[in-house]
Amino acid sequence: MKKLNLSAYHPIIDIQDNIIFANNGNVVLGYKVDSPEIYCLSEKDFEDMHGSWFQAFKSLPTSTVIHKQDIYKKDEYSADKLPNSTFLQRATNSYFKGREYLVHSSYLYFILPNNKALNAAKFTNPFRKVEKGISKELDTNVQEFIGSVKDAVSFINNSRKVALKPLNESEILNVCDAYFNGFNEGFDTDIQLKKENIEIGNNHFDVLAVNSELCFGDVVQSSKTNDKFTSDDFVFHQGFMDGLGLNLNENHILNQIIYLDDKHKWRKLLDKKIEELSKSSNFGTQNKVIQKKIEAIVAKINEDDSSRIIRGHLNIIFWSQEAQQLCTIASKIKTEFKELDIVPYYPKGEERKNYFLNSYCCFSSNFSNEDLYVTDLKHALCLYINNTNYKSDATGILFNDRQHNIPVLKDVWDEKKKRIKARNFAIFAPTGEGKSFLANNILRQYFEDGVRLVIIDLGGSYSKFAKLYPDDHIILRYEQGKNLGINPFYISNESDLTPERLEDLAVFILELLASGKETTKAEEVAVKKVLLHYYATVRTGHSLATLYQFVDAKKDILMEEIKVRETHFSVYNFLHILSEYVDNGLYSFLFHVSEDQTYKIEDKRMIVFELDEVKDNKEILSVMLKLIKSAIQRTIWRNKAEKGIILFDEFAKQLKFDNVLESVEFYYQAIRKQNGAIGIILQSINQLPNNSTSASILENTQVIYSLNNEKGYEELKNRLSLSSHDLNQLKSIRNNLTGERKYTEMFIKIGKESNIFRLEVPNEVYAAYLTDGKESEAIMAIYEETQNMETAINEFIEKNY
Repeated sequence: MKKLNLSAYHPIIDIQDNIIFANNGNVVLGYKVDSPEIYCLSEKDFEDMHGSWFQAFKSLPTSTVIHKQDIYKKDEYSADKLPNSTFLQRATNSYFKGREYLVHSSYLYFILPNNKALNAAKFTNPFRKVEKGISKELDTNVQEFIGSVKDAVSFINNSRKVALKPLNESEILNVCDAYFNGFNEGFDTDIQLKKENIEIGNNHFDVLAVNSELCFGDVVQSSKTNDKFTSDDFVFHQGFMDGLGLNLNENHILNQIIYLDDKHKWRKLLDKKIEELSKSSNFGTQNKVIQKKIEAIVAKINEDDSSRIIRGHLNIIFWSQEAQQLCTIASKIKTEFKELDIVPYYPKGEERKNYFLNSYCCFSSNFSNEDLYVTDLKHALCLYINNTNYKSDATGILFNDRQHNIPVLKDVWDEKKKRIKARNFAIFAPTGEGKSFLANNILRQYFEDGVRLVIIDLGGSYSKFAKLYPDDHIILRYEQGKNLGINPFYISNESDLTPERLEDLAVFILELLASGKETTKAEEVAVKKVLLHYYATVRTGHSLATLYQFVDAKKDILMEEIKVRETHFSVYNFLHILSEYVDNGLYSFLFHVSEDQTYKIEDKRMIVFELDEVKDNKEILSVMLKLIKSAIQRTIWRNKAEKGIILFDEFAKQLKFDNVLESVEFYYQAIRKQNGAIGIILQSINQLPNNSTSASILENTQVIYSLNNEKGYEELKNRLSLSSHDLNQLKSIRNNLTGERKYTEMFIKIGKESNIFRLEVPNEVYAAYLTDGKESEAIMAIYEETQNMETAINEFIEKNY
């Protein structure tokens, strides 16, 4: 058994920015690789990324060593970044804290070796000091190498799929210490190089490698079919090596090392090898097989002028606290290699030690010819892993990733408009798939983050979650024959009568008078003149009724007094049409209020209008939406610095009436000037009429949520111009509503970025979002007794879970 103490033989003698000067004379440039999220890439994306790597690397100087190192380490979710102040936040924080998942860190190193010949001895001691002094100066040779690497890095970064960020000194030292300390935390230890495995502290290590071109099967490609999500009618892709990345779900490191060699030198060597094998082919079928493989490589090189011969090495270092567990992990890795038609090599003893020590970036140039396969650069780059964990934004709405169901924050507000220009959103899902549940999840988190909510609801889906915040919400429910207490004409003093307010009131009256034709500028000016004259004459008790009485009393002289022609304002039409809304008119109850009660909602951050009783009455619903609009304009939009969301639930029922769509389009136009967003919920995108108004609404909707839909997603794809990979993602949605971890999956697209997310919640949150059924009724029954929703939910959970 040999023992290695890192502090006595440190591999690094100096670091300048991201440049490492190794104790063996190698110069290394280190970068952290920021890859796209797993599952978000299409077949073409994988091809494009492969092409970018090739273009970037093919012109690097001969003898450059490129080492890509992907470290996968088991960890427990800390929940430190999750909010933890409200009832539902505390439940969520506690539920996910300590959940195991795999953390992925990816690094790319470019090495200028001290020995440019790149012909290391079979076993090289990486910690042996080089006799001649190593200059820390950046000589001309090193400067040229750095320039070439920076060009390659710029090319990759311009591809916009991958970002390479220079490592700083502390990051470089942390990676080094973690590697040679065996990823033990809380103490430093020695490396014990045993015959059966490598032992570092509490962890036992082993290695599997691909070290010869004979290890490979017939096909190596940039991506392959993901069998888990692929179905009869679509193909979902994953990277060729993804099964050895996050999907392996074990502690491991994937090292992919490329030696850029002289093409002509290796062509000659391969030709010589073919000649030797052809002479000895009679001595066994294995020689014939090897000869054919090498001939195929040479043929590829000769066909493709852009080809670049490389020698390569791939290994997987894996570890566990239990030595016997190493066999199980090795078996999983071998199974994955078998799927790829690759036969790995299992190094032992001195060879294992050599592979472990030389898989650190400073020593990557130490592999001998016997440890390396010979192939084309394009072939080697198919072995790159091009994705990583789901990424959390700094702020946002909490969903779950598809890999480990751990929380992930997605910034669907996008304050700085990096991904989207309009933050309006739409939720698409058939009945029973959980669209109200999802809406509750989004709105609740927005609300707890200080965003003001206005919910126009035709289904009664939000009252339970609203009642968790008794002082901050108000539910205005329409009941037959009663008004909502909104008087658009009420002003507390003359300063309320701003030009904007007059504009809003004019629009309100013109919408009530709407004859189906567009109003002219002259008509709008005429109505504003009538209103100004009314407010100047009638000093108190402003309402639709007193406005009506004012016009009726002055019907013979009004046009003269305000100097307006009858063609621009018809007194007869005004009195005739509005008679339905005053005195004993059919809909007069809607305006039976002299005092405005919007003060009730001005200080509320959640306002729910429940209009389910009126959903089938075109006239009343239309007026209700106009009244709500006037209330919103005077409360929610009064403070432009305040974030606000207006949600139209059961939107399709509202869309049965022509003028509703135009009314909603108004919100979409107006919201641009506000710090706000509009959300709509639909069972199907087909419920939006295929016209210019709908097209305008969809154009201004840049955050899309879609839940499972057994009828398919073709219309969604067509109307929203989704990509073929978006469609594949939608088709791959799988819910799991049984077992310990229940979740639904959803497609989320923010601007051009899309992926599948999960929604898994603790029992408390589930209970708060329930919208119907016996469970919801049971919670509401407890609430009626206790008048405390938090108590009701806790009591319900104690009895049922």
